Amino acid sequence: MTKISRRRFLSTAACSIAAARLSAQTKAEIEVSLSIPSQATGPRIPADFVGLSYEIQQLTDPSFFSPENAGLVRAFKGVASRGVLRLGGNSSEFGWWKPTPNSPEPEHPHVPSVVGEPLVRYYAVSAEAIRNLTEFLKATGWSCIYGIGMGTNTPERAADEAEFVSRSLGPRLKYFQIGNEPDLFNRHLRDPQTWSEKTYLTEWLRLANAISARVSGAQFGLPDVSGNIVWLTQIAGQWSSIDHPPRIAALTHHHYFGGPATNPNVNSANLLGPAEMAKVQATADTINSAAARMGVPVRMTEGNTCYRGGKPGVSDVFAAALWAADYALLLASNRYTGIHLHGGTGKAVANSVGGFLPGDQLLAADGATPEQIASHPHPFYTPIATFGTEYLLEPVAYGLKFAGSLAGGTMLDTGFTQKLQAAGVNASTYAARLTNGTMAIVVLNKDKDNDLSLRLDLGDTKTAKVAAETLRAPALDSREAHLAPYPVASHLKNGKMTIRVPRASGLLLHVG
Repeated sequence: MTKISRRRFLSTAACSIAAARLSAQTKAEIEVSLSIPSQATGPRIPADFVGLSYEIQQLTDPSFFSPENAGLVRAFKGVASRGVLRLGGNSSEFGWWKPTPNSPEPEHPHVPSVVGEPLVRYYAVSAEAIRNLTEFLKATGWSCIYGIGMGTNTPERAADEAEFVSRSLGPRLKYFQIGNEPDLFNRHLRDPQTWSEKTYLTEWLRLANAISARVSGAQFGLPDVSGNIVWLTQIAGQWSSIDHPPRIAALTHHHYFGGPATNPNVNSANLLGPAEMAKVQATADTINSAAARMGVPVRMTEGNTCYRGGKPGVSDVFAAALWAADYALLLASNRYTGIHLHGGTGKAVANSVGGFLPGDQLLAADGATPEQIASHPHPFYTPIATFGTEYLLEPVAYGLKFAGSLAGGTMLDTGFTQKLQAAGVNASTYAARLTNGTMAIVVLNKDKDNDLSLRLDLGDTKTAKVAAETLRAPALDSREAHLAPYPVASHLKNGKMTIRVPRASGLLLHVG
């Protein structure tokens, strides 16, 4: 068994599970029969579906997102050969555009300091940082969703920044996002008595129209709420009344399983439990309904396991890898165009949530030594951890990479996950067909006790080569993830085969 390789899992398979027969064999294994017809269709997953999210404050160090930062370039390419970097976060509301080294800092509005909210510290985003970002994106093969501040910005400054960013990034710019989690502005950035989705939309339009006047063909995402998805429904209801509205690339929202780290309900059992994905599905149903009214797609632009920096022992362990893979593929099956797991350096994320990470307090309260604390990534949920000059993929990144093996393909609503859960099996199954016609089936066995024995019937599929890889670790709380070839018959016999999926592991099966 070897650590997850950088080699991309190839394949995608269109599969629809016509029938599933489950029978408990023993306490340790559950047998499942799958009958997979050869003809089926579903939503296509964009080739750049996989994404990461960072605070815009990372740009205060122009050498961070730079082609010279070879370790970070390798890490991004290790997550996905094509992906989308989203820059935004709480800190975006306190950035100001500095086009030249001698540009004076503008006057800023007074913002009250509130515990748990970002530190009220203004910082400059320089032209040098944007130029380096452009070359970084070229080096990684990624593109960018660029966040423009709303909380302390003006239409004029927003347009100046957007014009330079658009000119510099060129085709690497997917669209602009104005404002981060505006549904929480009533905590310290706006008057709680008057702030609503209506006042937000009025203010948003002023900035978006100013940018559109300067940037030909500018596109935008909105509203990027933290969790109040009712805003998307309300905005969709108002959109038809707007004269000459800006071009919208996606309705956007955030999702964190729970938090903060001190919350005892934030644990691996709940993270992998069926209630989490049931909530995700309900959210997707509501948001897709709103998006359909506007004729635009949906994107999850920021999220992770535990908000405010993550929780040690939950966010940075193998359980997070299984969650990330399941969450990403469930979104893909619901026609989302992308997912962005949040991360970055400990300093940037800590500044964005009030100056400290609750997870650090938790470790200190548990008596962890400085060496033990340093062994965790900071923030705890980051997909790419910074250890000195090293950039390492964390388990949650491996789950995202695992899900990305289906990127570019056509997904199927198999219905098998629901049947498994109805039978009391904590597992998820996804399938798709890649452009090369090969089939792939992903099985995520989140059960910590029971193995699955899969009996596959691919129907009229001709004899084909079969290969499998498994995503696993010694335990759900292991600070590691591994990818290893999994022994299966080298050829499918008469369209049938049997394969075992160990407890607490993921399986990627290639057929063709």
